[in-house]
Amino acid sequence: MIIVPDAHLCDILIVGGGIAGASLGARLAGRRRVTVIEAEDLCGRHSTGRSAAFWVASLGSSPGRRLSIASKPMFDAGWPGSSTPLLRRRGTVHLTGAHGDTVEGAEDLVGEHALIPLDRAELDKMVPGLREQWTGGWYEPTCADIEVAAFHAAALAAVRRQGGEVRTDTTLRSAKPRGDSWEVETATGTISAGLLVNAAGAWADDVAKRCGVPPIALQPMRRTVVQIRVGRGGLRDLPLVTDLHDSFYFKGEGDRSVWVSPLDETPVDPCDAAPEEIDVATAIDRFERAIDWPVEAVERKWAGLRTFAPDRLLKLGFDPQAPGFFWCAGQGGMGIQTAPAASLLCAAQIRGEALPAELAGIDPADFEPRAGS
Repeated sequence: MIIVPDAHLCDILIVGGGIAGASLGARLAGRRRVTVIEAEDLCGRHSTGRSAAFWVASLGSSPGRRLSIASKPMFDAGWPGSSTPLLRRRGTVHLTGAHGDTVEGAEDLVGEHALIPLDRAELDKMVPGLREQWTGGWYEPTCADIEVAAFHAAALAAVRRQGGEVRTDTTLRSAKPRGDSWEVETATGTISAGLLVNAAGAWADDVAKRCGVPPIALQPMRRTVVQIRVGRGGLRDLPLVTDLHDSFYFKGEGDRSVWVSPLDETPVDPCDAAPEEIDVATAIDRFERAIDWPVEAVERKWAGLRTFAPDRLLKLGFDPQAPGFFWCAGQGGMGIQTAPAASLLCAAQIRGEALPAELAGIDPADFEPRAGS
């Protein structure tokens, strides 16, 4: 770990105030002088603030699932100091057809996360009105809504409570190594830091370029969510319903409203994402093909960015080509549900410590920034 002289502003500069940067800052502040900078006027304006906000163990590839599963006890404990419960149990119904496919990665889902098989009669009890093509399914009991705003606010508060600083409206313009530190030019002045953490989400490759560090081919993808009112009540606690994470999901939101996504992944440049009408129409069409509840109105619609590396794994670790430059990016839609464990993994690497017991079975090599990129 590089320690900078007292004349420097901070030991660790984290670029990005979304959940990745905020949670890592919460782990590091107190033991290091930490500053989090955010280009927007509000932390979490993009991916964090637009998340569909659920925790589901079956999402992603095996290394990412292990981070998710390791994160759940930390959510249950209210880390990093939330007075609001962070998870609300909902459950997931994975729909299957005549072939009875199983959930990808089911081998990782053991113990409380183990899948429960459902026949058509059991499906009808849980989600009445499903179309005839669904002959069975799997129930994933531990899926839960995440209180994202409370979690993000608690992480930012933990940074400040431990003496760290959070600066908004502070765009990183350029950075270059200067001895054992980085000299960073921002919209609000120069910052010197011993370590620079790139947690800039969809903008992470752009931040790397501004620092003279080769990018890792991150690709932002637009994802659409539509809130619709339907001709049926009692839907607030409806499980998350998906066709094995293939072409749609929907979940209850209000008594007569549901959130629906067509699981679109449209490559875009980093931007303030907005929904396209074709994606809204696709979401509604897939919902209507799945279930016979009449759609009465579109109440809300929005889009967010999910940023993937080429191998679709999170990129967490030191850049082998740029000393003192650390990646915390490429979360690909799993950033919130993996943040407690991912931040613990990153903090251990930054401090040069062995991984704690909470991360047993997790291999940092799976998330090396240039492995598989």
